[in-house]
Amino acid sequence: MLHLRLVLAVLLFKNVNSDMRVDPLVHTNVGLIKGLKAPDGDYSMFLGIPYAIVDKENPFGASLPHPEFDEIFEAYDDSALCPQLDYNTNNITGTLDCLHLNVFTPTSATSLNLLPVLVYIHGGFLQRGAFGRATYGPKFIVQHDIVLVTINYRLGPYGFMCLSTPEIPGNQGLKDQLKALRWIKDNIEAFGGDPGQVTLGGQSAGAASVDFHLLYPGERLFNKVILQSGVALTPERMIELDNDSPIKLAEYFEFKTSDLNDALTFLATKDTNSIIEATLELNIGFRACVEEEFEGLERFISQHPATADRPNVKNIPVLLGSVDKELLASYADKTSDFFQELTIFRDTLNNVFHFGDDLDLVHQNLRNFYVGDHVMTDDDKWEVIDFMSDFTYVHPIQRAMRKYRQNEARNIYFYVFDYDGGRNLAKYRDNVSASGAAHADELGYLFDASLFTEEPSSEDQVVIDRMTTMWTNFVKYG
Repeated sequence: MLHLRLVLAVLLFKNVNSDMRVDPLVHTNVGLIKGLKAPDGDYSMFLGIPYAIVDKENPFGASLPHPEFDEIFEAYDDSALCPQLDYNTNNITGTLDCLHLNVFTPTSATSLNLLPVLVYIHGGFLQRGAFGRATYGPKFIVQHDIVLVTINYRLGPYGFMCLSTPEIPGNQGLKDQLKALRWIKDNIEAFGGDPGQVTLGGQSAGAASVDFHLLYPGERLFNKVILQSGVALTPERMIELDNDSPIKLAEYFEFKTSDLNDALTFLATKDTNSIIEATLELNIGFRACVEEEFEGLERFISQHPATADRPNVKNIPVLLGSVDKELLASYADKTSDFFQELTIFRDTLNNVFHFGDDLDLVHQNLRNFYVGDHVMTDDDKWEVIDFMSDFTYVHPIQRAMRKYRQNEARNIYFYVFDYDGGRNLAKYRDNVSASGAAHADELGYLFDASLFTEEPSSEDQVVIDRMTTMWTNFVKYG
């Protein structure tokens, strides 16, 4: 009789609570992590999991592994931004408590059914951007039964200050990404992800980051790569070591010194908003760099990507490509007066190459190829867009593909995205009406970005279904 009562009590309790949300709880190698059931699909969300911490004594240097959790970590918040000028608000924002990652797991994942994993690195010129659902909503991707991970990494001066010192050798943001990949390798199985089936992907600076990971001589923590509109060879991804940048920044705050260590000690005391404001006011660029060699310190980039091999691409498949009008948003709304005064062909050559006495001839040949020798007007904007797209993205991608072939990549799949619909992300965000696909437009068909408040049209849904099927088939099968 007691047994029957217990059964009835359990059945009644189960019936009463059948509509209550039960948040997922996973046991990882760093402790218990509690997530959320997604409101828009059959998947769980683990938001804002810290994988590393920034050293307060040296915020421009290497990050430190995050300690294990003593209590259950409630992974409910993916709002963290690393210090930056926010693209959407045009305000300086962010905190150094930002080295977090999100994990999105379909309910089909179990310990007996581990799913392939896509780790996605956000773009933003290594200066801005974040891992959150505002841009990288997971709904479209995870319905194809893969685990999606998005990551934050330090940007600007905190992620890419390059000095000839062992304390700040450069590429800290890339090394943050490496720490995230190691964390994923060690812990993703607890979330239903297969640590032996990890695809590393990204767009723009995120794609360039993927290329830098192919260049990295250490361990390979992935077995497929996706590069969307970016490679390490894209112009201005690299800078030279600059020991003067901390001294210039300190002087901006009226702290005058010629001692590098004194300048860095002072800058470590300044709030992050002030540091970002100073770098913008002084127009100091922070990018990836070739690191100096120091005894006992591993270098992430030891050779310029133009000449370096890609050892980590051997025997793995590659998916890469671009949109058809990468620089559309930069020139679509310019007037004839703008184009008449434009010296973009000569300026681009002069800024990047050293032609010496041959500059005039090379410039004339290049200009004639794209627009001829007439005075330009807004009728020539499409040719200018083609030139800047070729120079900035398309040609570097072609060169990268040659590198991958030379380094024995397994298969290389190349695409061009030219769909012009209602979810072209950059055009929607920047209110660009000109036809064509602009840089970052394809993201609106891979991810459920929150800036789109309406459901996709039937035409856009077809593109969403096709793109996410192709991308996730690549993640699953290569």
